[in-house]
Amino acid sequence: MKSKDNMKKAIILLALASFGLTATAQVGSDQSPQVLNERHSEYIPVAQYWREHNIFQHLDLSVSAGTTGIGVDLASPIGDYVQLRAGFDYMPRFTVKMDFDVMVGDEPARKYDANGNRVETRFDRMQDMLYDFTGVTVDDHVDMLGKPTMNNVKLLVDVFPFKNNKHWHFTAGFYWGPSKFAEAVNTTESMNSLIALAIYNNMYDKAYDHLYGSGTPHYIIEVPDPENPDGPKIGLGMDPSMEKRLVDFGRMGFHLGEYAHDIYDANGNLLHAEGDRYMMEANADNMVIVKAKSNSFKPYLGFGYGGRLVKNRDDWKVSFDAGVLFWGGKPDLILHDGINLTTDIKNISGQVGDYVDLFKKVTVYPTLSIRFTKTLF
Repeated sequence: MKSKDNMKKAIILLALASFGLTATAQVGSDQSPQVLNERHSEYIPVAQYWREHNIFQHLDLSVSAGTTGIGVDLASPIGDYVQLRAGFDYMPRFTVKMDFDVMVGDEPARKYDANGNRVETRFDRMQDMLYDFTGVTVDDHVDMLGKPTMNNVKLLVDVFPFKNNKHWHFTAGFYWGPSKFAEAVNTTESMNSLIALAIYNNMYDKAYDHLYGSGTPHYIIEVPDPENPDGPKIGLGMDPSMEKRLVDFGRMGFHLGEYAHDIYDANGNLLHAEGDRYMMEANADNMVIVKAKSNSFKPYLGFGYGGRLVKNRDDWKVSFDAGVLFWGGKPDLILHDGINLTTDIKNISGQVGDYVDLFKKVTVYPTLSIRFTKTLF
C-alpha cells in the first residue's frame, strides 16, 4: 500500500516539475518584457502598458514664430497630463543700424555752439589733411550693422495640470545653441574711413615715438630703388614741427567711455587705470566688430494656452506660449580688442550706450510665441 502511495507522490512531483519547466520556457520565449498592470494585478507587455497609459501613442508636428525665431518641433505624450517636445528655432537675419562717433584726441568730431550751429573741430582740419594724403574723405562717424545670430535646439516638457481643462499648460526645459547670439560689424561704406584713420594713427605713433620714445626718426614711407631692389631705400620723413603738430592733435579713435576697473596685461602690468578714457580703434583688418554672447545652455520656464484651430477637429491646434530663457546673467558684449562693454567700460554715451544699458538690464530673455500644431497619428 505504501509503495502505491509513494508512486502517486512521485508522479505528482514530476507533473509539477514539468509544468514549471513549461511555464519558464513560455516566459523566456515571450519577445515583450513583462510589466505589472495595476488594474488587473497581472503582467502584460510594455506596448500594451503604454497604450493603456497613453505613452508615445501620438505624434504632433508644430511650427512656431516668436522672439526666439521661427521654430519646428515634434511632440508626443508620456501620460495623460505630460507631453515631451523637441525641436529647433532659427532667428531670421535682420539688421539694426548704429554708429560710433570719431574722436581726435579728447575732442569729438562734431561740436556745436549755443545756437546749434556746427563749429570747426580738430577733426575738420585733419579731414582735409587726410584727403590730401589718402584721397579719402573721412566720415565723422562709422556706421555699424547689428544682427541676431540666434539658433537653438530645444527640449521641453509640457504639463497639463487640470484634469478637465487641457487648454492650459506649464513648460520647463532648456534651449542649447552657440554662445554668440548677435553681432555688429561696420558697413562696407565705412571701410574707407577706417583705413584712413589707421594711416593717420600709424603716422601719429611714429611721430610720438620719435619725440617721446626711442628718439629714432621714422619714415612715413620707404620706397625701394627700382634699379637696385636690394639696395638702400629712400624714405620720406616728417620734420619735427610736423611731428609736434600730429602729437598735439592726438590719435583718432572712438571714445566709448571710461574704464570701469584697472586693466592688466598677461604679465600683471597695469595697462589702463580705472577712470582712464577708452578709445576704440579698428583691428588689423580695419574692422570694428562687437559680439554678444551668453551661456550656450539656457534653462526655460513658461506657460501657455491652446485649443482647436479648426472647429470640431482635434487634429489641428493653436497655442500661445510665454516664458523666459535664463541665459546666465548679463550678456557679454565683446569688442575685437577683447574689451567687454558690459563689464569693462562705463559711462558709454550715444546710441551704443543705449544698447549696452539695455543688455545690462535684460538678465533673462523674455519669450513670446504662437504655435500651430497638426496631429500626425
